[in-house]
Amino acid sequence: MSSSTKIKACVFLFLMVMVFSCKQIRKVADVIVQPTARELYAREFENLDSLRYSSWKLAFKNAKGDSLQIRLPYSEHGEYYKERITVYSYTVFLNEGEIFNVAIENKVLGIRNFINLIKVNPDSSFTDIFQNELGENEVKIPIDETGIYKITIQPELDSQGAFTFQMYTSPSFGFPVLGKDNNAIHSYWGAVRDGGARSHEGIDIFAPRGTPVVAAVDGMVSSTGERGLGGKQVWLRAGLFGKSLYYAHLDSILVSTGNKVTIGDTLGLVGNTGNARTTAPHLHFGIYKSGQGAINPLPFVKLTEKPDVQRLISISKFLKVSSAVANIRNAPEVAGIKLGEVKRNDTLSLLGYTENWAHIKLPSGNKAFIYKSLVSEL
Repeated sequence: MSSSTKIKACVFLFLMVMVFSCKQIRKVADVIVQPTARELYAREFENLDSLRYSSWKLAFKNAKGDSLQIRLPYSEHGEYYKERITVYSYTVFLNEGEIFNVAIENKVLGIRNFINLIKVNPDSSFTDIFQNELGENEVKIPIDETGIYKITIQPELDSQGAFTFQMYTSPSFGFPVLGKDNNAIHSYWGAVRDGGARSHEGIDIFAPRGTPVVAAVDGMVSSTGERGLGGKQVWLRAGLFGKSLYYAHLDSILVSTGNKVTIGDTLGLVGNTGNARTTAPHLHFGIYKSGQGAINPLPFVKLTEKPDVQRLISISKFLKVSSAVANIRNAPEVAGIKLGEVKRNDTLSLLGYTENWAHIKLPSGNKAFIYKSLVSEL
C-alpha cells in the first residue's frame, strides 16, 4: 500500500471515529438535556436543503400572533395538504386545577403533529408551557395558573390526509361527594356572605344528610375537629407540599389526623354543623394554596364532557363565498369579533370545519371563521 493510500485510509478512519464519537456524545447529552420534539425534528434537516424547514419553523413563530379564539370543548375536522405549511393556532382561557386535553387523529397513520401550549403574559409576551413528545398525538396538560393561553398544532412537512382535533378540559381532582356531580353545586366561589362583609371561599355541594364525603386526592389528613364557622371539619393535604383541601359542615368525621387516604376514601358524612345549622345539609369544599390562601376549587372538581368526535372525511381545499357579503370572525360564534368581510365568489383556503363554522385562511395569510352556510366547496 502506497504512503498516499495509507494517509487517505487514516483520514477516513479518523473521520469515521469523529462522526461516531459525535453521535455518542449527542446521545449522552440528550439524556441530560432532553431535547424537545421540535429540536429532534430539526436534526432531520441538518444535511438537507432546509428551505422548507425554515418556512415551517417561521410559520410556527408567526402563528403565535393569530387572533382566533375558541371555547372548550372544541373539535375540528379537516385535511392536511402536503404542499401547504399550516399551523392551527387558537387562544383559549384555562383555569388552575384543570387538565387540558388535546387529541389528534389522522386518517394516514404515522403523521407526527407538534403540539405546543404557550402562556400569554399580561405584557403580551409568551412563556412556553408544554411541548409534546415526538410522535405523541394525545396529551393531558395540568394547568397551574389561570389565564390566557395559545394552543398550536402543526403537522410535519409533507403531511397529507384527513384529521380531527379534540380539545377539552377535565378536573384534576375527584368529586368530593359520593354519587353527586355539578348539579349538586348550589353556591359558588366569590358569593357574597354576611351582607358583603366577606365572600364565599369555596363551593357548597348539597346532598342528603349522611352522604359520604370522599377524598378528592391521595393525601394525608392534617387536621380534624369541630370549631368555628365550619363546624365538624376535615383538612386533607395533597402530598408533602401540596394544596390543603377543606371539608366543612360535616355530620360525622370518620378519619383521624395522620391517616393516609387515597382518592375515593370516605372522610366523613354530609351535615350542616357550624354556621350551616339553618341551611339544608351540604359540604362546604375549599382549597388552600400555601402562601396564597383560598383559591377557587371549582375547576379542580368540575365534571366536563368531551366534544363529539368528527368523522375522518376528505374535504375541499378551497371555498367560494356564495352570499353577497359575509362577515368573518375571530371565533366560531356570532358573538365573535368581526374581522372583516368577504364578497360573493371570493376564494378562501379551507383549513377545517367546527360545527356550523368553517376555519379559513385569507389570501392575506390571516385566519378567521365564517358561517358554513355562506360558502360552498370548490
